[in-house]
Amino acid sequence: MTVDLGAVQETLLIPLYGRADLTRQGSALIDDPKAAEMVEAIDYDFARFDGTPSLFGCVLRTRIYDHWISRWLREHPAGTVVEIGAGLNTRFERLDNGRVHWIDLDLPDAMELRRRFFVETDRRRLLAGSVLDGEWLDVVASSPGPWFFAAAAVLIYLPEADVRRTLGRVARRFPGSPIAFDTWGSWMLERGGDLRLVESCTFPTAPSAVLDLVADEIRELMIAFADDPRVQEYRQNLFESVRR
Repeated sequence: MTVDLGAVQETLLIPLYGRADLTRQGSALIDDPKAAEMVEAIDYDFARFDGTPSLFGCVLRTRIYDHWISRWLREHPAGTVVEIGAGLNTRFERLDNGRVHWIDLDLPDAMELRRRFFVETDRRRLLAGSVLDGEWLDVVASSPGPWFFAAAAVLIYLPEADVRRTLGRVARRFPGSPIAFDTWGSWMLERGGDLRLVESCTFPTAPSAVLDLVADEIRELMIAFADDPRVQEYRQNLFESVRR
């Protein structure tokens, strides 16, 4: 199966391969046979990613978001999770509790690829569109609340003005909702606007429930680089939209 993706959308293949690779290695961090199945089905030179640190980082980021969302689902088991820039993620397969509602949002070419492997159900919606457009918010509003928004490796590709506009729309439409996304640097942490920071971590300071799944030798290496400015600048953040 060949893929035809834009340059940014093509980056969705990196976390896919990372999950498949660690699954094949038997890592405690991830068990994702669906990812391995998709890698086998897609005609692409995934070997170009071998040995890159981003592979492990993508999986660790995925597990941090899994941790936050699964914790939220314990309190809101029938709420709606909105995965912005879903790519070929399998988070629904990992976290489905039989009651949660789920909306996967991505650009049309990425969603076309996603539809080859996933199908809609009465609790799961596959939505093609841009996060910069407002129409998808109407679809979210029609799904049962409360809502959790996750946008991993999406907003960092957008200009700051677009990020602020998008997050403002979400916060005003869904006050009190948690919103998880990654950042480079501190501009969003310092000037959240409609958002209140709940948690923020680097990879070495990820929640202990996630770090406990990392092999000892890798965890020690992460700790050794914890003070590196490049490591400190890339953060995973959990915000809550401010009620007004």
